[in-house]
Amino acid sequence: MPTTRQPSKQPIDFYFDFSSPYGYLAATEIDALAAEHGREVAWRPILLGPAFKASGNAPLIGQPLKGEYSIRDFKRSAKFLKVPFNMPAPFPIATQNAARAFYWLHDTNPLQAKALAMALFKTYFVDGCDITASEVVVEVATTLRVGIDRDELGAALANQAVKERLKREVEASLAIGVFGSPYFVIDGEPFWGSDRLEQMDAWLGTGGW
Repeated sequence: MPTTRQPSKQPIDFYFDFSSPYGYLAATEIDALAAEHGREVAWRPILLGPAFKASGNAPLIGQPLKGEYSIRDFKRSAKFLKVPFNMPAPFPIATQNAARAFYWLHDTNPLQAKALAMALFKTYFVDGCDITASEVVVEVATTLRVGIDRDELGAALANQAVKERLKREVEASLAIGVFGSPYFVIDGEPFWGSDRLEQMDAWLGTGGW
């Protein structure tokens, strides 16, 4: 008798930059969406700078005409999702330290790394605190009360191996075509934007089309 093909249960890859409002909004929803379909989510922070350079793109806020609209849309989208949001300043920001902290923690405790990611998003997009500086990232991490050693994390953010880890993650994302945030990959199928979550839900429910 022919065997029935079992559906894939591979994790959904979730690429995002900590300076991305749409990445933040997607982060508040993606795990719940995935769980409804028996999936896990592999959170993968990246840096949009290299992606913009490769694609010839630029931050929305700095683009003529799109800039003012994008700020309205950030706020409107957050209200629609009932997610707290305050437009931060400065914006955008460099997020290397936030991403390095995530990967450093992820290698020993993925759940804590995810909690740190959400705390960093909240610090920037709700509390309005610039998370560029390493000392701010360390402060956010140590207030999570998960046993993170302040000095150890501070040293890790300047460690060449940790820097190289993030560099490899960014290069790997570019190699598969990631050009924005949020960017998802479901069993090889890419989806760009927080406005694709409904379509992703249908894709996961039907097996694609």
